[in-house]
Amino acid sequence: MEARSVRLLVAAQGVGALGDGAFTVTVALYVTRVIGLDATRAGLCLTVAWGLGFLAATPAGRLADRRGLRRSAVALSAAVAGALGLAAVVRGPVAYLAVITAYAVAQSALGGARQALLASTVPASQRVAIRARLAVAVNAGMGIGAALGGIALLVDTASAYRVVLLADAAAFVAGALLLARLPRPTPRLAVAAGPRLRGVLRDRRYVVVAGLTAVLYLYMPVLTVGLPLWLAARTSAPAWTVALLFVVNTVGVLALQVRAARTVTSSRTAATAVRRAGFGLLAACAVWACAAVTGSPVATLVLVGVGAVVQVLAEVFLAAGAWHLSFALADPDRPGEWQGLWTSGIPLARAAGPALLVALLIGWDGPGWLVLGGIFALAGATLHALVRRDRPSIMTPAWSQA
Repeated sequence: MEARSVRLLVAAQGVGALGDGAFTVTVALYVTRVIGLDATRAGLCLTVAWGLGFLAATPAGRLADRRGLRRSAVALSAAVAGALGLAAVVRGPVAYLAVITAYAVAQSALGGARQALLASTVPASQRVAIRARLAVAVNAGMGIGAALGGIALLVDTASAYRVVLLADAAAFVAGALLLARLPRPTPRLAVAAGPRLRGVLRDRRYVVVAGLTAVLYLYMPVLTVGLPLWLAARTSAPAWTVALLFVVNTVGVLALQVRAARTVTSSRTAATAVRRAGFGLLAACAVWACAAVTGSPVATLVLVGVGAVVQVLAEVFLAAGAWHLSFALADPDRPGEWQGLWTSGIPLARAAGPALLVALLIGWDGPGWLVLGGIFALAGATLHALVRRDRPSIMTPAWSQA
């Protein structure tokens, strides 16, 4: 039954990623050319949407523990599908903001519910390895979906972009149907989630470590927002460089994620992997900063590519270490609430990232890259020190005292 559950989880996330890959590469043009928003207002909509997604993730996880993880994941997948379907037919900025907010909130909550399902289905010793398999499926789906979305970019019509949105909605419907086939969770989850128990926000250890990980998750908007804007504004790189970066990232994760996961066997090795990721992201930022110095398109392209390779190495170690810590430090009886808080770091990074990155990278250029890299390295080193030191004042979980 466990193997079947894992296959269903992998299939559900892979199918959803297929749709999201197409959505990711087309949404910017859809918003600007069809909805009619300029880049500033489009960015503001995303900041509001993902900010609300961050706020909703932990309460949604608490509710998922009480209502059932499987049922919640199915409902949230359906909600994502509904939001995408509405996005294909809305007109005007206000309607678009409402729809994209619903999408971000549902996606944020769904991330925590799916990770909690994994925690409640797979033995602790196998969770990081299975999570790595999920990451590979997601990246493969994103890559294929992006290629399909490229067809819509070539057609470049409102109808083509709407087809992408509807296809993404259909993918999440398929994901909901796959999740509905999972076995029912054990009754102890509903019992353990009673109102008398302390919430995740009282677990200072978990909150601190999750917060530091959220800082490292800023690499996500670096890839999707900061780096593309900076390449266009500050370098002589050819326009197709962004597509090359996407390919390097996708192929790198597919090739290296499972191997990186094998290096993480305990909380100490997980903390070491996260520290390594922080310094790896610093190195990538330093290489990217050098790309603006040369006026040669070829040299710029080489430096950007080298930085992308270093960033992928950092990303796979960050993922492996973060997955282990998210499971190992959590209350095992309330995975929805604890994983909801942990995964809320992703929408937080997506909400805060664009404005921060534009200020650092476009406004400050080369020094901004070094400041950003220093932030990554400091977050990774601080997390490593906290987990390795295991100070009782910070590292004693509230749920163990309940």
